[in-house]
Amino acid sequence: MRRRPVCLVCLTLMLLMSLLDTAGFPLIRGNPLPESLQTWIGEHPKAVVCGEVQSCQDTEFSFSVYLKQVYLINQSEKFPIENIRMFMKTKEELPVGTTVCASGTLERVEGPRNPGEFDSQQYYACQNIYYFLKNASIKNKSSTFSGYGQRLYELKNRFCRILEKAAGEDAPVFQAMLLGEKGSLDSELKLRYQIGGVIHILAISGLHISLLGMGLFNLLKRMGLGNTGAGMLALTVMLQYGMLTGGSVSAMRAVCMFLLSVGAKIIGRSYDLLTALSLSAILLLLDSPAYLYSSSFLLSFGAVAGLGTISPYITEIMGAKKELYKSFLSSFSVQLATLPVMLVFFGEVSVAGILLNLLVLPTVGGVLISGLCSSLFGLFSIKTAVIAAVPGRILLYFYEKGCALAGKLPFCTWTGGMPEIWQCMVYYACLILGMAATVRITGKRRKLAPERAGRRKAVFVFTAAVIAGILVLSFHDRRELRITCLDVGQGDGMVLEMPGGGAFLMDCGSSSQKNTGQYQLLPYLKSRGITYLEGVLISHTDVDHISGIQELLELMSKGLTSVKAGSLILPDWGAERTNMYPEERKQRGASPEDSGAELYKGLTETAENGGIPIVLAKQGDSLHFGEAEMRFLAPEADASGADVNEEGLVMELRYGNFRGLFTGDIGEETEQKLLKTGVFSDVDFLKVAHHGSRYSTGREFLDAVRPEFAVISCSDSNTYGHPSPETVSRLEESGAEVAYTMKSGAVTVYTDGESIRAEGFLPPLLPD
Repeated sequence: MRRRPVCLVCLTLMLLMSLLDTAGFPLIRGNPLPESLQTWIGEHPKAVVCGEVQSCQDTEFSFSVYLKQVYLINQSEKFPIENIRMFMKTKEELPVGTTVCASGTLERVEGPRNPGEFDSQQYYACQNIYYFLKNASIKNKSSTFSGYGQRLYELKNRFCRILEKAAGEDAPVFQAMLLGEKGSLDSELKLRYQIGGVIHILAISGLHISLLGMGLFNLLKRMGLGNTGAGMLALTVMLQYGMLTGGSVSAMRAVCMFLLSVGAKIIGRSYDLLTALSLSAILLLLDSPAYLYSSSFLLSFGAVAGLGTISPYITEIMGAKKELYKSFLSSFSVQLATLPVMLVFFGEVSVAGILLNLLVLPTVGGVLISGLCSSLFGLFSIKTAVIAAVPGRILLYFYEKGCALAGKLPFCTWTGGMPEIWQCMVYYACLILGMAATVRITGKRRKLAPERAGRRKAVFVFTAAVIAGILVLSFHDRRELRITCLDVGQGDGMVLEMPGGGAFLMDCGSSSQKNTGQYQLLPYLKSRGITYLEGVLISHTDVDHISGIQELLELMSKGLTSVKAGSLILPDWGAERTNMYPEERKQRGASPEDSGAELYKGLTETAENGGIPIVLAKQGDSLHFGEAEMRFLAPEADASGADVNEEGLVMELRYGNFRGLFTGDIGEETEQKLLKTGVFSDVDFLKVAHHGSRYSTGREFLDAVRPEFAVISCSDSNTYGHPSPETVSRLEESGAEVAYTMKSGAVTVYTDGESIRAEGFLPPLLPD
């Protein structure tokens, strides 16, 4: 550190920012605007704002505009509110740099509502965006705009159109790699690249800047411009390229380091990787402190830090001489440096990526050059652009096939779960101590002794330190039974984690949110280190209970997730249920719009395609797992599923003296039938039926089950009136404490078989 004071300054700055965040200063997380202004906006969401257009994004769902230097207008007074993202129903021509005044509804950017879920609030905070303007309409706009900024924006769009014509179905990948435009990327392709551990090539990164920037610098030098001329021109071009691609954190880091590298060549000074990295970090953090908790920032800088610190040690310890071996060790070093960050944000790490990157990294330059040539040639001839794109498309074909093959490997991905901060600190301490021990063993610093015995001992000590760190990172306390009711909007989704390990999923779907499986369920499972579900239970086939499960099963069958399932457990409605035609369903009491039969059949077919056994459950069946037992109380043996709600699966979970009751969407009709059988007993936990509908959870039912704690899963924007005030009143009168996912986010209940406790992902868990 004494030889690199900039590194020490960077670490001190990061520590200081972290301490200020812990003390409650909203520099990194939260909303830094004055509380009085935040309160006023909350009370008066209908607002008029003015700002300068930074960029526009047109999708099939909406037209959005990024505004910078925004201020709120209230009675002729102006209040600065940083930047915002504005959503409009109709597209409008808004050149970059145009000053606009717009009216709409200001909504604060929400953070995650479930463990492991993507943090939109932190993502937008890095751009100094804390509010969205929904349903916006332009009141007036200036006639002046930024001619240069608009030309850059138009050039980017033109390149996008050229690539669409020249590269066909591979165009979105070229657009992401060259232009930072990811809006057209197929979600399945991103998942496949993620499993293969090569998703980083889809972002503008240091690799891109190095290949393009240094390539241009060397070309200009050969043309006789010299270090100064070539350096200044290359720097100018790369700065414009950074602006063209949207200024992602990895691109800004790479451009800054490229600037320092070329600057060192111009003035004849040596270039130090770690010093350049630290200075880049300082500049970015001073511009936007929220980057400190950004996955992009931590992964981008962590990867380079791993190459600059860990890689030299490992390479010399192993005595690596061949380039391929060195490349493997460099890839491994990056994985070691970024492992805790990957687990904190994604819960998993691609093991196959260490090997796959040996093939991808040396050849990705070919994709970049092919795409760049195609873009430039397309300005003059599309036919030439098509030919130029061919080499890159061939490489992309092999990348995708490689990722698909990697996804089929049994140990392609390691899902370690989300570690706590103390676990990350212990891991890095183990890593540092392991490196220090190798230096002590070999007796030299940075230049390790060549003796074979000393090298073997150093390898053993370092390996032991890494393994110890990984064991600490992957530790999860699984001594208790854990029930998590996910916040999926208007729907249900519960994960049951058994004592000692093993997990079950019961329902997961939503009628108010899309892609619940990918964006809420899978992130939660990965955050808990769950890669295998002993069983997936479905109470009934309403969309708000199965859409996420259907999505999960499809991802499993396509090899796009590391999560596997042991069985799909469905209510036993008889074989004829899956073959009923709409007219037959109508005769049996189901509405003509009911699609339960098709959904039931679709679930079974998707499960069979993925090789997942199907189990049918009915009243009287039970399932044991360790000391826990699942007893199925419904449906009755002769149930047909004509009414999916009333004939749904009802399950009682027992563990020690703990009793938990899961009632799906049954109403008072089924409650009365079950009361007559005497199957109900006092329960500690109740998953309230039908999202708190007034027609469920009747008084007689509550008198029988007398729940200590109840959870209602629903959305605060639903149009069904859930939860019903009458139902809530009945629950409270029965003595139950009631929690709501719409208020607390995911709600988790813990029990050791005797006592229970509960916590919400968002405070408070219970109303005041």
